[in-house]
Amino acid sequence: MKFTAIIEQGENGWLVGQIEEIPAAMSQGESIDELKANLLDALKLILDTNKEITEKEYLGREVIKEELELF
Repeated sequence: MKFTAIIEQGENGWLVGQIEEIPAAMSQGESIDELKANLLDALKLILDTNKEITEKEYLGREVIKEELELF
């Protein structure tokens, strides 16, 4: 799966952006490459945190886990 970075010039001279498909993934950087790397870090943090929350919700319950692949 691919994601789209929305990037704009911030007031402080830095570039700011977010991931269009996951609006909560936002970051900044001094260059486009740095911003893109920071956005991917933000996305990973969101996904890891959501996974931990979900694992706690299902702790001790009998469940079936199946992998899904998008595109």
